[in-house]
Amino acid sequence: MELEIKEQSKIAQTILNTYISSDGLINIETPSKINRIVIVASGSSYHCARYAAELFGSISKIEARAVYSSEFLLEDTIPHQQDLLYIFITQSGETTDTNSALEKAKEFGVKTLCITNKENSTIWNASDYKIACLAGEEKSIAATKSFSSQLLCATLLALKLAQDKDYDIYDYILDIKTIPSFIEQTYKLQPRIKQLAKYMSKFKNIIITADGHSYALAKEASLKIKETSYMNTTSAILGEFMHGHVAVLNNKKTVLIYVLNDNLTYTAIKNLVKIKDSYNPPIFIIGNRTNQIKSTYNLNIECDKPLVKTFCIAIMIQLLALETALKLHRNVDKPHGLNKVVK
Repeated sequence: MELEIKEQSKIAQTILNTYISSDGLINIETPSKINRIVIVASGSSYHCARYAAELFGSISKIEARAVYSSEFLLEDTIPHQQDLLYIFITQSGETTDTNSALEKAKEFGVKTLCITNKENSTIWNASDYKIACLAGEEKSIAATKSFSSQLLCATLLALKLAQDKDYDIYDYILDIKTIPSFIEQTYKLQPRIKQLAKYMSKFKNIIITADGHSYALAKEASLKIKETSYMNTTSAILGEFMHGHVAVLNNKKTVLIYVLNDNLTYTAIKNLVKIKDSYNPPIFIIGNRTNQIKSTYNLNIECDKPLVKTFCIAIMIQLLALETALKLHRNVDKPHGLNKVVK
């Protein structure tokens, strides 16, 4: 797991070199006249889908939503307008429910695109359009390099669709070209992450909360820690967490982690102050520290571009899951009861 975490800066550079031409054009084949997107995935790939849905709205100005593959299969009817694109995300290309979802979508004659780490896989061969993640074989059960490569490919796809609409993406291109170097800087936080992991490993419950774009990262953090450490972790949108779920903080063995890849909103500050005043749990902030909230611990990389910082936070989350599991003497590469499809 650690080796694959440390590969991500080089993988990001490979993806950028492959899909961005010298004149700033993005070399990804896409259908034309797309006005709606549905993204279907499972596990960590769903968290990428959730994040990507936000990107398509903010960058490409295209309405998008993410849905779990298993839930998609339960729907009696699905949208199938001509201007609709279905995107399927899977590391192996052999995820059973995601492949079944693709088959269901194709029955309605919709356009399909896959983002996968395995060319010539089932999903690759069945999709109309495809993007290879170029991460190489991932052996660790916990998705690390496949997750960040999916995130980057989804980001490039959002930029390509914006480019097709003649939107100016020049500044975005400049920003994402800095991702490999910021990932390298993030690796240097590992000693501090070990300290946080030692402290965090003493807790029974971990609440990981966020707002907006960051919520997908909170969900991924919860899954990573849970599957490597077997700890009871829960992810929540901060605003929704206040509607009853906050009562779990009455348990003194609970820590609150706030994931932030942009500045805190007024509502977030108000809610965190209320949590601190009412329950006083240890609060860890992954992202920008704020003077309004006194946190027990803060992990951050100085980066003023939220799109780029997303990748830094993804690495922090992975390292935190790794180090916490090691403190608890877990076998991170062979978690009990979990298997990985590697083709």
